[in-house]
Amino acid sequence: MLTQLSKGLAVLAAAGVAAPALADVDGHWEGRIDIPGAPLHVKVDLARDGDVWRGTVDIPAQGAADLPLFRIKVREGQGDAKRVEFAIRGVPGSPTFRGRLEAGQIRGQFEQGGASFGFQLGREPADPARPQEPNPPFPYTSDEVHFDSGPGRLAGTLTIPAGDGPFPAVLLISGSGLQDRDQTLFGHKPFWVLADHLSRAGIAVLRLDDAGAGESPPHPNPPTTLDFVDDANAGVDLLLKDSRIGTVGLIGHSEGGLIAPLLASRRDDLGFIVLLAAPGVPGVELMRRQNERIFAAAGLRGEHRDRLLALVDELFAVLTSSAPEAEVKSQVEEVVRGQLAANGVPRAKQRDDQVRTAAAQAMTPWMRYFLRHDPRPALLRTRVPVLALNGELDVQVDAEQNLPAIEAALEEGGNRMVTAHSLPGVNHLFQTAGTGLVDEYATIEETIAPAVLDLIRDWVLAQR
Repeated sequence: MLTQLSKGLAVLAAAGVAAPALADVDGHWEGRIDIPGAPLHVKVDLARDGDVWRGTVDIPAQGAADLPLFRIKVREGQGDAKRVEFAIRGVPGSPTFRGRLEAGQIRGQFEQGGASFGFQLGREPADPARPQEPNPPFPYTSDEVHFDSGPGRLAGTLTIPAGDGPFPAVLLISGSGLQDRDQTLFGHKPFWVLADHLSRAGIAVLRLDDAGAGESPPHPNPPTTLDFVDDANAGVDLLLKDSRIGTVGLIGHSEGGLIAPLLASRRDDLGFIVLLAAPGVPGVELMRRQNERIFAAAGLRGEHRDRLLALVDELFAVLTSSAPEAEVKSQVEEVVRGQLAANGVPRAKQRDDQVRTAAAQAMTPWMRYFLRHDPRPALLRTRVPVLALNGELDVQVDAEQNLPAIEAALEEGGNRMVTAHSLPGVNHLFQTAGTGLVDEYATIEETIAPAVLDLIRDWVLAQR
């Protein structure tokens, strides 16, 4: 199984080695790695800086952008062919491309952690179509907004339907990771598609760049979910001050589905909330099940699967402990080494800098808060109408684990205004899917299943 690549490893394009003047290798390339059953789309940029080659690679299906290349070699081959070789820096398993440039294409073998697959790159764009991406003319107006949120500022787009209003309005709240106002993921723009669908039906929509993405400056300190609650709170304040707006509700996806009840339990001026793939159990339980489902869908079983799950449990126990920071760091790094070894990277070949980077990513304030957070107390205090939707193919937020927990907490709190659906055939992004695995997101042309868009629209309109 190909090791997942992290966009968090992207830093600066790294220098390669001295190279001859081979201008036909310069520039942008797109193509695929031929992994059986799941070809992986890649984008490669190569450029000479004097006598040195530099480059980066994007792997949209894994959310990886601008990963630096190194060990870049371009040499004359037999006949008119040229030999091209490069590797991805900072990724376990030493992922390396070795190919030949012939007839305008680079073809060869991609190797990582002992596995080998064919690859091919060309000059033509290889992006899959995105037929749901909105196109003008738009029957609504779009206002660019900038406003204060605590110590920082946020930027976004407010779409207002045609007519006099006041209009029902929703604030879209994104999931984990820095995302722009369109929630751009794997070549899709789900929040733009959703905002367009709702505003065409008479619903105003505010969608925001997360702090640190797009035009919104980053938080002054490493944030947790609670900082994102404050950001959403400022967005609601902005909507309620607008004379064109009537009832205001929240639509939260994934982590946004944690944020929406936290905010709804604080305020008494919200009209409703929509929870899309929202957690209903503590973070440790959710992420344990997430790993189980991902391993199962990827075909892992037996001792390999059991060893990886044991390491997941060990990692979560360390991250949620009250041990001194130095001790936590040491223990997390040891777990990372164990995970690399279980995935075929012997300890003797593990790079210390890679281990430290992976451990630091696991030890962020956000991760440690998320693992400890239990969403049920906020759901108990939520008194507004709730629409909760989870996809049955979702391997990130398991529907069987989380949707009943959401319903039970709302019912225990006395909320009888709850509509919940476990939707067959859709994944975490609410695309019509086959496996539900993350690697599938970019290859599916559909951004959000039309039936899901209609379900959200009709329910929101019914809350007026």
